[in-house]
Amino acid sequence: MTQVGKMDLIILVADKKMEAAIEGALARKEALGIRSVSCEIERHSEKDCGCRTNGVEFLSIFARQYEHALLIFDYEGCGAEATPIEELESKLRADLGRCGWEDRADVVIINPELEIWVWSDSPWVDEIMGWKGRVPKLRQWLRQKHLDYWPESTVKPSRPKEAFESALREVRKIPSASLFKRLAENVSFNSCTDPAFAKFKTTLQKWFGEE
Repeated sequence: MTQVGKMDLIILVADKKMEAAIEGALARKEALGIRSVSCEIERHSEKDCGCRTNGVEFLSIFARQYEHALLIFDYEGCGAEATPIEELESKLRADLGRCGWEDRADVVIINPELEIWVWSDSPWVDEIMGWKGRVPKLRQWLRQKHLDYWPESTVKPSRPKEAFESALREVRKIPSASLFKRLAENVSFNSCTDPAFAKFKTTLQKWFGEE
């Protein structure tokens, strides 16, 4: 049970677009299968690398103020891409446990980066990215124009950020954090098959599942 005056959750993320995506997702408690959660989201000034190298230290000072903590950042750009994700997450989770969080904190590393969460088969992706009604459709255009970003044999692009930015340039849309928030507010979570998002969702359900 949450102590009086103690907030439910603090999340440390790498950048503004990740902050916006998490805000959008947390606003949909029914879709996540959780109760209402009191949450603060902080951004690390040194982005992904900073989250990896001193995110634990940053979060350690909040262990008595929050029930739970999440550390979320991109694998690509974190500076430890030679280390398997599972090993990196396990080490950081253990470090959080030793600095006061015990078993109340976890780590989600997105492989390769946040844009992989964008590429579900929801029609909202096309609409929010400015591709509704265009011919060819977004995925077809990407495979025709940038097969190196999205090979025919893959469900999601191998270079999700480059595919995202190229698609926006084509429709003269400026990349912004608000796009990620709108996507998170509208795209079905059931259509997102990314392992990092699945971990984010199941972790929240474990901590804050609907009573």
